Amino acid sequence: MTDNKKFDTEDLPGNDDIKPVEGSNTTEDSVPTNDIEKEQTEPTATDEVEALRVENEKLKEEWLRAKAETENVRKRAETDVRNAHKYGVERLATELLAVSDSLEAALALETVTTESLQDGVGLTLKQLQAVFEKFNIKEINPIGETLDPHRHQAMAALESDAPENSIINVFQKGYELNDRLIRPAMVSVSKKNQA
Repeated sequence: MTDNKKFDTEDLPGNDDIKPVEGSNTTEDSVPTNDIEKEQTEPTATDEVEALRVENEKLKEEWLRAKAETENVRKRAETDVRNAHKYGVERLATELLAVSDSLEAALALETVTTESLQDGVGLTLKQLQAVFEKFNIKEINPIGETLDPHRHQAMAALESDAPENSIINVFQKGYELNDRLIRPAMVSVSKKNQA
């Protein structure tokens, strides 16, 4: 062998281009040979099991926290829904108290004339209509309209010169809350003259 090399690459067949790297240490003492060095560099099965157990505990704790948070959110939502059902009409009830106060004041009067009673009832009706407007309760007063069975309830059919199924009389007004029918209007409709 030549030039203090342990092997000569030129002697190997097919390895004409391979040359030793300068400064590389190819001596055998760079390879760990004893078992102590192997144990320090490679984790043992016990270490791996312990690491997995710790990770498992951590994930279990995170899962329990997430589950508890989900349960708390669900309970809060149930409470909110229960309170919405229970107190949802609180604002409306508060507004209606003024109407009730006006009616009680009218009944408490000792000397009542027809004119003062009519004025008082008119003012109370205006209070009620203001409450209805504030809460988007709309009146259905369909005189002259064609019968709509989704909004009107026909109570009678009367002979009339008006077009057939036209509303000619309203017995009781209907009401809608936010464009949803809460009471249909009770009406009478026209039918053809039998003459």
